[in-house]
Amino acid sequence: MRMRPTLSWTPTEDLRPGTTDPEPVADALRAGGVLVLSGAGMSTESGIPDYRGEGGSLRRHTPMTYQDFTAGTQARRRYWARSHLGWRTFGRARPNAGHRAVAAFGRQGLLSGVITQNVDGLHQAAGSEDVVELHGSLGRVVCLSCGDVGSRRELARRLEEANAGFAPVASALNPDGDADLSDEQVGDFCVVPCTKCGGVLKPDVVFFGEAVPPRRVAHCRELVGAANSLLVLGSSLTVMSGLRFVRQAAEAGKPVVIVNRDPTRGDRHAVTRVALPLGTTLTALADRLGIAVDG
Repeated sequence: MRMRPTLSWTPTEDLRPGTTDPEPVADALRAGGVLVLSGAGMSTESGIPDYRGEGGSLRRHTPMTYQDFTAGTQARRRYWARSHLGWRTFGRARPNAGHRAVAAFGRQGLLSGVITQNVDGLHQAAGSEDVVELHGSLGRVVCLSCGDVGSRRELARRLEEANAGFAPVASALNPDGDADLSDEQVGDFCVVPCTKCGGVLKPDVVFFGEAVPPRRVAHCRELVGAANSLLVLGSSLTVMSGLRFVRQAAEAGKPVVIVNRDPTRGDRHAVTRVALPLGTTLTALADRLGIAVDG
């Protein structure tokens, strides 16, 4: 029997309530050497929903797994129809105040790096440099046969040509760029192959049930080792891909500060969790520290 990936987390212990005092974040930033780890909550103010917060997509939607995607053509047809429609909205998303504040902290030399669990590219669009995309990017596609990497925008153009008139109305958009469509709406959507070898194309992202590339994990561990502190922004830390870095930092005696409205799986490893909205909180912190935020 195939195991499903971990999609939810329920606290098994009493966790300290979050605070509304952002001073621990300001203290970490003043000290410098802060490594940012961001999650889906970072992008909700850009119109991209998260997985697990209030109204999160996991309440109505099970994300595509690597096992399902590679198992058969119908699953891939369903995925690409939904993802193609979602990309029209997802690709137009713009950085929000939180992304811009993180970029400003980086320009000021307060950060040692940014690791994001998001696949939307919004940190880079806001001006952050050397961002590690832990789960990849929806802006790229990769061939599972020959390994060729291409542009998602070019794939979107090819899919438009192969599916003229495809314009169903989605009931919702998900954090992975997947739009909610019924099987009837998917219909006989035409999936296009790799232009180099005719193989199966997949978005260059880590699906649920798929491992993060070991070299990427090793690089992130090096970043945690070199940082003075870890600042988690908008992540429930439900999946191990992000939680392992929180555990590593805590075990090394490095302060972990979390900004997330809801409790997280990493709270017991953190100095504190600030239960405030990201955009206004990070903008206010920049103002407190005398740092100009673009936009």
